[in-house]
Amino acid sequence: MMNEHYELAKEELAFYGAENASLQNILAVLIGPKANPSITGQLSALGIDRLADLSIEELRNIQGLGETAAKRINSAFGLAFKLRKFGKKESYKIRSPQDVANYFSNLEHEQQECFDAIYLTTKNAVISRKNIFKGTLNSSIVHPREVFKEAVRLSAAAVVVAHNHPSGDPTPSREDIDVTRRLVSTGKMLGIDLLDHIVIGDESNYVSLKEKGYV
Repeated sequence: MMNEHYELAKEELAFYGAENASLQNILAVLIGPKANPSITGQLSALGIDRLADLSIEELRNIQGLGETAAKRINSAFGLAFKLRKFGKKESYKIRSPQDVANYFSNLEHEQQECFDAIYLTTKNAVISRKNIFKGTLNSSIVHPREVFKEAVRLSAAAVVVAHNHPSGDPTPSREDIDVTRRLVSTGKMLGIDLLDHIVIGDESNYVSLKEKGYV
Protein backbone atom coordinates (compact mmCIF):
# COMPACT_ATOMS: atom_id res chain seq x y z
CA MET A 1 0.00 0.00 0.00
CA MET A 2 1.37 3.40 -1.00
CA ASN A 3 2.40 5.75 1.82
CA GLU A 4 0.89 9.06 0.71
CA HIS A 5 2.85 11.15 3.24
CA TYR A 6 6.16 9.67 2.09
CA GLU A 7 5.33 9.96 -1.61
CA LEU A 8 4.25 13.61 -1.31
CA ALA A 9 7.42 14.40 0.65
CA LYS A 10 9.56 12.86 -2.11
CA GLU A 11 7.71 14.90 -4.73
CA GLU A 12 8.32 18.14 -2.79
CA LEU A 13 12.04 17.44 -2.51
CA ALA A 14 12.27 16.55 -6.20
CA PHE A 15 10.43 19.72 -7.24
CA TYR A 16 11.71 22.34 -4.80
CA GLY A 17 15.01 20.86 -3.64
CA ALA A 18 15.94 20.03 -0.05
CA GLU A 19 16.88 23.65 0.72
CA ASN A 20 13.27 24.76 0.11
CA ALA A 21 11.39 21.73 1.43
CA SER A 22 9.78 21.66 4.86
CA LEU A 23 11.66 20.01 7.71
CA GLN A 24 8.78 17.58 8.18
CA ASN A 25 8.99 16.37 4.59
CA ILE A 26 12.78 16.08 4.69
CA LEU A 27 12.40 13.88 7.76
CA ALA A 28 9.75 11.81 5.98
CA VAL A 29 12.18 11.06 3.15
CA LEU A 30 14.93 10.18 5.64
CA ILE A 31 12.64 7.83 7.56
CA GLY A 32 11.42 6.16 4.38
CA PRO A 33 8.19 4.37 3.43
CA LYS A 34 7.26 3.84 7.10
CA ALA A 35 7.09 7.60 7.75
CA ASN A 36 3.81 8.97 9.04
CA PRO A 37 2.68 12.54 9.81
CA SER A 38 2.54 11.83 13.54
CA ILE A 39 6.22 10.89 13.79
CA THR A 40 7.54 13.53 11.37
CA GLY A 41 5.37 16.18 12.99
CA GLN A 42 6.69 15.28 16.43
CA LEU A 43 10.28 15.39 15.20
CA SER A 44 9.95 18.66 13.28
CA ALA A 45 8.34 20.27 16.32
CA LEU A 46 11.63 19.74 18.17
CA GLY A 47 13.39 22.04 15.72
CA ILE A 48 16.64 21.57 13.85
CA ASP A 49 18.94 22.55 16.73
CA ARG A 50 17.38 20.05 19.14
CA LEU A 51 17.28 17.28 16.53
CA ALA A 52 20.93 17.81 15.71
CA ASP A 53 21.84 17.22 19.36
CA LEU A 54 19.96 13.93 19.70
CA SER A 55 21.96 10.71 19.73
CA ILE A 56 20.85 7.59 17.87
CA GLU A 57 19.68 6.11 21.16
CA GLU A 58 17.64 9.20 22.00
CA LEU A 59 16.06 9.14 18.54
CA ARG A 60 15.20 5.45 18.95
CA ASN A 61 13.32 6.26 22.13
CA ILE A 62 10.85 8.33 20.13
CA GLN A 63 7.76 6.16 19.73
CA GLY A 64 7.34 4.82 16.22
CA LEU A 65 10.89 5.60 15.07
CA GLY A 66 12.96 2.53 14.30
CA GLU A 67 16.71 2.04 14.57
CA THR A 68 17.35 2.40 10.84
CA ALA A 69 15.44 5.68 10.66
CA ALA A 70 17.22 6.96 13.77
CA LYS A 71 20.59 6.21 12.17
CA ARG A 72 19.58 7.94 8.94
CA ILE A 73 18.53 11.11 10.74
CA ASN A 74 21.63 11.12 12.92
CA SER A 75 23.85 10.55 9.86
CA ALA A 76 22.17 13.41 7.98
CA PHE A 77 22.96 15.84 10.77
CA GLY A 78 26.48 14.44 11.06
CA LEU A 79 27.07 15.09 7.37
CA ALA A 80 25.64 18.61 7.66
CA PHE A 81 28.01 19.30 10.56
CA LYS A 82 31.02 18.12 8.55
CA LEU A 83 30.00 20.23 5.56
CA ARG A 84 29.58 23.28 7.76
CA LYS A 85 33.06 22.78 9.23
CA PHE A 86 34.53 22.34 5.76
CA GLY A 87 32.80 25.48 4.52
CA LYS A 88 34.10 27.54 7.43
CA LYS A 89 37.62 26.26 6.84
CA GLU A 90 37.69 26.81 3.09
CA SER A 91 35.68 30.01 2.61
CA TYR A 92 37.49 33.23 1.77
CA LYS A 93 36.03 36.38 3.29
CA ILE A 94 35.94 39.74 1.57
CA ARG A 95 36.57 42.56 4.03
CA SER A 96 38.20 45.19 1.84
CA PRO A 97 39.09 46.08 -1.77
CA GLN A 98 42.55 44.65 -1.07
CA ASP A 99 40.95 41.28 -0.28
CA VAL A 100 39.19 41.39 -3.64
CA ALA A 101 42.40 42.32 -5.46
CA ASN A 102 44.23 39.47 -3.74
CA TYR A 103 41.50 37.01 -4.69
CA PHE A 104 41.61 38.04 -8.34
CA SER A 105 45.41 38.44 -8.52
CA ASN A 106 45.68 35.76 -11.21
CA LEU A 107 43.96 38.13 -13.65
CA GLU A 108 47.10 40.28 -13.67
CA HIS A 109 48.79 37.77 -15.96
CA GLU A 110 45.96 37.41 -18.50
CA GLN A 111 46.77 38.67 -22.00
CA GLN A 112 43.17 39.67 -22.71
CA GLU A 113 40.49 41.24 -20.56
CA CYS A 114 38.71 38.76 -18.28
CA PHE A 115 35.57 39.77 -16.44
CA ASP A 116 34.89 37.58 -13.38
CA ALA A 117 32.38 37.63 -10.55
CA ILE A 118 32.39 36.17 -7.06
CA TYR A 119 29.22 35.46 -5.10
CA LEU A 120 29.08 36.03 -1.36
CA THR A 121 27.09 35.03 1.71
CA THR A 122 25.56 37.54 4.11
CA LYS A 123 28.91 37.45 5.94
CA ASN A 124 30.85 38.16 2.74
CA ALA A 125 32.29 34.65 2.48
CA VAL A 126 32.91 33.50 -1.08
CA ILE A 127 30.41 30.92 -2.33
CA SER A 128 31.57 30.66 -5.91
CA ARG A 129 33.51 32.34 -8.70
CA LYS A 130 32.47 32.59 -12.33
CA ASN A 131 34.08 33.95 -15.47
CA ILE A 132 31.49 36.08 -17.24
CA PHE A 133 33.45 36.67 -20.42
CA LYS A 134 36.85 37.19 -22.03
CA GLY A 135 37.46 40.00 -24.49
CA THR A 136 37.24 43.78 -24.64
CA LEU A 137 35.02 45.19 -21.89
CA ASN A 138 31.96 46.82 -23.36
CA SER A 139 28.78 47.86 -21.57
CA SER A 140 26.71 46.34 -24.37
CA ILE A 141 28.45 42.97 -23.94
CA VAL A 142 28.48 42.71 -20.14
CA HIS A 143 24.80 42.24 -19.47
CA PRO A 144 23.77 42.38 -15.79
CA ARG A 145 21.62 39.31 -16.40
CA GLU A 146 24.72 37.16 -16.86
CA VAL A 147 26.14 38.36 -13.55
CA PHE A 148 23.01 38.18 -11.42
CA LYS A 149 21.53 34.99 -12.87
CA GLU A 150 24.20 33.04 -11.02
CA ALA A 151 23.66 35.13 -7.87
CA VAL A 152 19.98 34.21 -7.83
CA ARG A 153 20.76 30.53 -8.46
CA LEU A 154 23.21 30.47 -5.55
CA SER A 155 20.99 32.59 -3.26
CA ALA A 156 23.95 34.93 -2.88
CA ALA A 157 23.60 38.02 -0.73
CA ALA A 158 26.14 40.08 -2.65
CA VAL A 159 28.35 40.14 -5.72
CA VAL A 160 31.82 41.49 -6.42
CA VAL A 161 33.15 41.79 -9.97
CA ALA A 162 36.65 42.32 -11.27
CA HIS A 163 38.44 42.53 -14.58
CA ASN A 164 41.98 43.16 -15.72
CA HIS A 165 43.58 45.74 -17.99
CA PRO A 166 46.25 43.92 -20.04
CA SER A 167 47.97 47.28 -20.54
CA GLY A 168 48.87 47.19 -16.84
CA ASP A 169 47.17 50.53 -16.13
CA PRO A 170 44.18 49.95 -13.81
CA THR A 171 42.64 53.39 -14.38
CA PRO A 172 38.90 52.79 -14.98
CA SER A 173 37.65 53.56 -18.47
CA ARG A 174 34.30 55.13 -19.31
CA GLU A 175 33.07 51.63 -20.22
CA ASP A 176 34.19 50.32 -16.81
CA ILE A 177 32.17 53.02 -15.09
CA ASP A 178 29.09 52.44 -17.27
CA VAL A 179 29.18 48.69 -16.60
CA THR A 180 29.49 49.33 -12.87
CA ARG A 181 26.51 51.68 -12.80
CA ARG A 182 24.34 49.19 -14.66
CA LEU A 183 25.31 46.41 -12.27
CA VAL A 184 24.61 48.59 -9.23
CA SER A 185 21.18 49.49 -10.61
CA THR A 186 20.25 45.88 -11.37
CA GLY A 187 21.49 44.70 -8.00
CA LYS A 188 19.28 47.22 -6.22
CA MET A 189 16.23 45.98 -8.12
CA LEU A 190 17.01 42.37 -7.19
CA GLY A 191 18.02 43.09 -3.60
CA ILE A 192 21.54 41.76 -4.23
CA ASP A 193 24.32 44.24 -3.49
CA LEU A 194 27.19 44.87 -5.85
CA LEU A 195 29.89 45.45 -3.24
CA ASP A 196 32.68 46.52 -5.57
CA HIS A 197 34.18 46.43 -9.04
CA ILE A 198 37.94 46.05 -9.04
CA VAL A 199 40.15 46.81 -12.02
CA ILE A 200 43.38 44.79 -11.91
CA GLY A 201 46.62 46.22 -13.33
CA ASP A 202 50.19 44.98 -13.25
CA GLU A 203 52.58 44.75 -10.31
CA SER A 204 49.66 44.20 -7.89
CA ASN A 205 48.14 47.58 -8.72
CA TYR A 206 44.38 47.88 -8.72
CA VAL A 207 41.56 50.43 -8.56
CA SER A 208 38.36 50.00 -6.56
CA LEU A 209 35.36 51.66 -8.19
CA LYS A 210 33.72 51.65 -4.78
CA GLU A 211 36.54 53.78 -3.42
CA LYS A 212 36.11 56.04 -6.45
CA GLY A 213 32.45 56.56 -5.53
CA TYR A 214 30.83 54.59 -8.35
CA VAL A 215 29.40 51.86 -6.09
